[in-house]
Amino acid sequence: MKRIFDIVLSLIGLLVLSPIIIIIAILIYLKLGTPIFFKQDRPGLKGNLFRMYKFRTMLDKIDSSGTSLPDEDRLTKFGKLLRSTSLDELPELFNVLKGEMSIVGPRPLLKSYLPLYNDRQKRRHDVKPGITGWAQINGRNAISWNEKFELDVWYVENHNLLLDIKVILMTIKKVIIRDGINADGQATMSAFKGNEFSDDQ
Repeated sequence: MKRIFDIVLSLIGLLVLSPIIIIIAILIYLKLGTPIFFKQDRPGLKGNLFRMYKFRTMLDKIDSSGTSLPDEDRLTKFGKLLRSTSLDELPELFNVLKGEMSIVGPRPLLKSYLPLYNDRQKRRHDVKPGITGWAQINGRNAISWNEKFELDVWYVENHNLLLDIKVILMTIKKVIIRDGINADGQATMSAFKGNEFSDDQ
């Protein structure tokens, strides 16, 4: 049922939102240049890697040594708008249609985090990653990594179709009020450095 639910919603989403997707792509080209899409390999079900697609939100600014500047220096006002409204996530509907992601599930994080998880945190990969999830409606980027992982595992242990519908409805509300977009003092969520350096300790 979950797979059918994902296929139906992703198809409807792509059809209904196609004008918005086209307009955003044009605006990114005009404001940020190319590439229009941000593509990156992320861990999915069982930790297997897949190519995730998002709309690009940052400039390719580097310092004199060729190192990328901090996120806050590369994230434009237009990019912040895309992130705060979650419009940058729309291309992930293609990942859902391909079966690599689900509409609801733990967010796909960086592959460099895989060896940093403890055994309980690894359980977030027992289901497909999602465009939105239980952690996203319960704090998003404004909560600590440990809190986020606990919410992810809770979802893995309790997920069902009714819970997914609740998450989707709550996500719409969160996006409208733009709640929990950033961690305190951060343009984006700070990097996870492992449990030894947890922000809860």
